[in-house]
Amino acid sequence: MIPLSLGEIAAVVDGTISGDGSVTVTAPAVLDGRQAEQGSLFVAFTGEHVDGHDYAEQAGRAGAVAVLGSRPTPLPTVVVEDAQAALQALAAHVVGRLRDGLTVVGLTGSQGKTSTKDLLAAVLSSTGPTIATAGSFNNELGVPLTMLRADAATRFLVLEMGARHVGDIAELTGLVAPDIAVVLNVGQAHLGEFGSRAAIAKTKGELVQGLAPGGTAVLNADDPRVAAMRSLTDGPVLTFGRAFHADVRVHGLALDRLGRPSFTLRTADASAPVALPHVGAHQALNASAAAAAGLAAGVPLDMAAAMPATASLSKWRMELRHLAGGATLLNDSYNANPDSTRAALDALAAIEGGRRIAVLGEMLELGDDSEAEHRAVGEYAASRADVVVAVGEAALSVADGAGEQAVVAADNDAAVDWLRNHLAAGDVVLVKASRGARLDEVAAALA
Repeated sequence: MIPLSLGEIAAVVDGTISGDGSVTVTAPAVLDGRQAEQGSLFVAFTGEHVDGHDYAEQAGRAGAVAVLGSRPTPLPTVVVEDAQAALQALAAHVVGRLRDGLTVVGLTGSQGKTSTKDLLAAVLSSTGPTIATAGSFNNELGVPLTMLRADAATRFLVLEMGARHVGDIAELTGLVAPDIAVVLNVGQAHLGEFGSRAAIAKTKGELVQGLAPGGTAVLNADDPRVAAMRSLTDGPVLTFGRAFHADVRVHGLALDRLGRPSFTLRTADASAPVALPHVGAHQALNASAAAAAGLAAGVPLDMAAAMPATASLSKWRMELRHLAGGATLLNDSYNANPDSTRAALDALAAIEGGRRIAVLGEMLELGDDSEAEHRAVGEYAASRADVVVAVGEAALSVADGAGEQAVVAADNDAAVDWLRNHLAAGDVVLVKASRGARLDEVAAALA
C-alpha cells in the first residue's frame, strides 16, 4: 500500500479521526487483526455475532497502527458510517493514484477462476512486480483489499472477481476499470442465486462492459455464451481455447500418468510448448487463458507458455499427494459445482493406478435443480470411478446416481473410517465438494 496518513485517509473516505491523526499507514489493510503487519490498517466490521472493533488491540499487537471502523477504538481510528463503502473508496483512490504505471487485469468465470488467476500471476510476474488476489478472496471486500496491496512498484494488478447476483461485478469494476478482462466460462456455480444461466452470463459480461477505454477482452472461444460477449465491447478481443479459430489455441493435448497436461500453444504466427505440473486436462484451458491475458499485457508467447509451470495453485485445488500406505490423494475440496466436479472426475480417471475412488459431498447453491444435478454427477462419477463415496444426507442423490458403485457415508468421520478400512496401495482418491461440506477434513485425515 502507498503510505497514507490518517488525515489523508479520513479525507478520502469522508471520515473523522479519533486519536492521533499524524499516524501513517504503510502496510496492507486487513480484516483479521492476527494478519496485520507493521504499519497495517485494520478494517473493523460489526457483525451479527462478532464485533471487529473489539479486536483492535489484538491488531495493534500484531503491527496495525490504525483502524478504519464505525466507532472509536484504542488505536487511532478513522470513524465512518459505512466501513465497506469507505474501504472501497480508499481502494479506488489508491489505485487511481497508481494508474499511470499499472495494468489492471480482471478475471471471472463460473469455475477455474482461482487456478487461472494463480497461473496468470506467474505469467505477469515474469515481466514486472505483480499483485494478485489471495486465494479466492474475490468479493466486495476481497477486491478492495487486494487493490490496497498495490504500491508504486506494482506493474500488474490481477483481480479475481466473483458474483452471486446480477450487478455484483459491475460494482467491482466501478472501483477500477480493468485494462484486460478475462472471462473463462458460464457454468452452474451459484445457479440457485442467479436463477438461470442467462443471468450468470449477463453478470460475467459486466466485466467486459466495465473495461477501461481501449481495454482488451480475453474470451473463451469454446464457450458460446462467453464468445458472444465480443458484442459487449468495441475494443480489442483475444480468444483462447481448443477451438480451431481461437487466437491462442491449445493443440496436441496429452496427459501423463498422473494426469498432468502437455500441449502446444499456437497463435497466428508462433507456437510454444507447455508442460504443466498441475493435474487435469482442464488446466490446459486455464493456462491458455493466462497466456492470452499475458499476451494482451505484452508478455512474449514463449514466456507466457513457460511461466504457468512455475505457479503454485491455491490450497485444496487439485493437490496431488502420495499417502503413506501407497494410495494417492487428489484433494480438490475447496469448492464444487457440477461442471468443476466433472472436470475433477475426468482428472481422477486420467491418473494411472488401481481403483479410483471419488469422495463427493454436497454442491451448494444449485436451487431447484439441486437434486437432479447431484444425481447426474453421481451417474458421471460412476463412469469415471470404481467407487463413489457420497458424504452426508445432502449427497444421497449422488449415491442414487452412482447406483451399485455407491457407498453412503453419514458424515465426514464415517467417510474417513470407510477410507481407512478400504484404501489399498495403488488406489487413487478424489475428494470434492462445496466449501460448506468441509471435505478438506477428510483429505487432512488421510494425509
